[in-house]
Amino acid sequence: MSDAISFLSPRADVLARRAQIVADLTDLLPPECLVHEARELVPFETDAFVSYRRLPLAVALPRTTAEVSAVMRYCHRYGIPVVPRGAGTSLSGGAIPQEDAVVLGLSKMNSILEIDLPNRVAVVQAGVTNLNISESVSADGFFYAPDPSSQLACTIGGNIGMNSGGAHCLKYGVTTNNLLGVRMVLVDGTVIELGGKALDAAGYDLLGLVCGHEGQLGIVTEATVRLIAKPEGARPVLFGFESSEEAGACVADVIAAGIIPVAIEFMDKPAIEICEAFAHAGYPLDVGALLIVEVEGSEAEMDAALKDIVEIARRHAVKTVRECQSATEAALIWKGRKSAFGATGRIADYICMDGTVPLSQLSHVLKRTAEIVDHYGLRVANVFHAGDGNMHPLILFNANDPEDAARAEAAGNDILRLCVDAGGCLTGEHGVGIEKRDLMRHQYSEADLAQQMAARAAFDPGWLLNPSKVFPLEGRPAA
Repeated sequence: MSDAISFLSPRADVLARRAQIVADLTDLLPPECLVHEARELVPFETDAFVSYRRLPLAVALPRTTAEVSAVMRYCHRYGIPVVPRGAGTSLSGGAIPQEDAVVLGLSKMNSILEIDLPNRVAVVQAGVTNLNISESVSADGFFYAPDPSSQLACTIGGNIGMNSGGAHCLKYGVTTNNLLGVRMVLVDGTVIELGGKALDAAGYDLLGLVCGHEGQLGIVTEATVRLIAKPEGARPVLFGFESSEEAGACVADVIAAGIIPVAIEFMDKPAIEICEAFAHAGYPLDVGALLIVEVEGSEAEMDAALKDIVEIARRHAVKTVRECQSATEAALIWKGRKSAFGATGRIADYICMDGTVPLSQLSHVLKRTAEIVDHYGLRVANVFHAGDGNMHPLILFNANDPEDAARAEAAGNDILRLCVDAGGCLTGEHGVGIEKRDLMRHQYSEADLAQQMAARAAFDPGWLLNPSKVFPLEGRPAA
């Protein structure tokens, strides 16, 4: 385990009372909803940011909002930190616990409570997986738009915590654009309702504050999400370019022309080779970079949009243009993209970064990213949501070599600083977690950070919720 990122020191008084805390939680929850034996805690010691691990004090797995409220009320009363957890797919360490914390997992709260097609909304518990929402309404001609690569496993509660996006966020937006309401348990156990089925709610936009809160403002137990009618048709097209710089410049010109496809996904040559070897999607292997551009609508609308996009691509010396010819081929194209992270894990350990840059800076940032990684003697595969500039460089390294791991983290930090310096930001959808926490001062002034921490403290004055995450450990207000 790397020691580069520090955690808050465990509260000695909480550790000393561990046996009593477990006994008290046993009174609040049935046996199948509480994990406290050391060997059973191991699966909860980390999330998808596997470089860091901590065994929690205990894991609570409530089934209802009332049980979440009871656990929160108890932990607040006795000053026990709480780390919320969805499916544990966080790539920024957002769900990594600490030794004095109770992990509050929502995996048992996995019911779809209501499908309201006239109002085009669904009400779901926070443990429902992202993909399950779309599958539940697909036969009726609807879907839920945000589609992270981990959508088979990740849950709507985690999506809300990190404001997750996905390949189709270019047209339909990320979680915040598709979230209408939540039921949330505050740090002291109070249950509140924000928003609802209406398109807008009166008063302050607290829902906008909650989406992306990384588990620091409360525990979301239910969500009301927007459902969207399926388009008449959809068609992904592969565009192959000689270089990443040409592909990046093409993306910028497509968006500048006012064309908004459903998705524009980018892969460089290493990513193409990795994904093709896994999915056999028919990606061209003789190009330096690939764009997956998906358009939708009627046949005439798709033809018109693609005509304009192809003309722009030709100005950037496009080598390959291939339209899918069947639903099976389209599914394979997206299988390759959605499997990119898992496919990369077959050949090397990696850190997946998550910086966002202005589209006009894509070519520059791609070039500098390659230079940064090369400087550290490592390799990188780039696969990301090019349409909104949300970059995901995969820095390949050997996790069994501490020096290699340290170089990978250093390269990742340099890339994130590059994104900010280019006019972008530290995260597009993975969140800050612990991974980017100590880079927050590179993006924000002390006044900016103080205002954000004041908003956080209004919900959680004692800093009990996910306390080691998001904000630098130095300079926090006293709890």
